[in-house]
Amino acid sequence: MEENLHNYRKTYKKGTLLEQDIDPNPMQQFRTWFYEAKESDTQTEPNAMTFTTLGLDGYPKGRVVLLKKYDEFGFYFYTNYDSEKGRSVEAYPKVSLSFFWAALERQVIVKGIAQKTAEADSVNYFSTRPRGSQLGAWVSQQSQIIDSRETLENKLKEAEEMFKNKPIPKPENWGGYLVKPVSIEFWQGRPNRLHDRILYTLEGLDWKIQRLAP
Repeated sequence: MEENLHNYRKTYKKGTLLEQDIDPNPMQQFRTWFYEAKESDTQTEPNAMTFTTLGLDGYPKGRVVLLKKYDEFGFYFYTNYDSEKGRSVEAYPKVSLSFFWAALERQVIVKGIAQKTAEADSVNYFSTRPRGSQLGAWVSQQSQIIDSRETLENKLKEAEEMFKNKPIPKPENWGGYLVKPVSIEFWQGRPNRLHDRILYTLEGLDWKIQRLAP
């Protein structure tokens, strides 16, 4: 079955990305763009990002996860360490992140090294999650094959009983990752597909800034 999508076209004209307007620090530039995405009321989850790893089968795989924090060190998210992505990171810590804010015609693409956060950081974040999400972390053997939805629901009932009227501790195999960037590209859509692309590359302790052809 073939569907021709040649006529799916859009003219990008909502912004520019010029060298005289950018911050010399890419994390500050990200902060500016993230704030604008958040305040635009056009993004349901502006912190949604595609996290791509090289799988143990040799195939790259991207999946959407939620950014939970960013600072001068990089980007943070939380997951089950025994999941497919956790096992991939353990074997191949070079990863990428990408944000797409369609209404603003913007993308941010990050290449970096993923590492586990400190246990205290994971415990602190876990304590802020809704109780249902905490239970879910105990119930789901993420990425493993299960018999049915009913199996999952039964495990949830067991967990609810186990932790009834008790605080829920963080599972040992659950926690945070910090992606420390080595390059960050900012992409702004422009007319005639002549998009603005500004690349920050880490060289020692400094960031080198270059413009890429669209």
